[in-house]
Amino acid sequence: MNDDEVTSDGPLPAETDARRMARALVQAREAAEAGEVPVGAVIYHGARLVAQAANSVERLKDPTAHAEILAITQAAAALGDWRLLGTTLYVTKEPCPMCAGAIVLARIPRVVWGADDPERGGARSHFGILSSPVLNHRPELTRGVCEAECRDLLLAFFRERRRERRAEPGAGD
Repeated sequence: MNDDEVTSDGPLPAETDARRMARALVQAREAAEAGEVPVGAVIYHGARLVAQAANSVERLKDPTAHAEILAITQAAAALGDWRLLGTTLYVTKEPCPMCAGAIVLARIPRVVWGADDPERGGARSHFGILSSPVLNHRPELTRGVCEAECRDLLLAFFRERRRERRAEPGAGD
């Protein structure tokens, strides 16, 4: 059995979550290098990686091209079903309300994220969509996996973006 397989003894070990989040971080770094908000997502079906995506809003000129949405679309195609039963979504930042809604609709059983988003978090921090008792699906939530690395990547990206804007001609006028 490889390290990513679920054992009959219960949930995945924390090391597996960290290893899988590291894959999402690779996607997030690729997004940052492309000038996108650095968010990456991967989806596993059991031990098998079925989707990986980076934010692509700017590249695709599509406001819905968040890493989670793109990964959900890939996973549905890979599994041949819109119900993503038996999957776990790993994402570097807490899903926004749009992505949280897609997670509910896709019936993803488990969602793992790195950095909370206290201002716009749709999963737990602000809107609580993924734990809402009025919705027909509530996934298991695990937060804070590789939190420092996920948070630092986001902070560095926005710090650099602010610095670039201040350096633009006419920015101080």
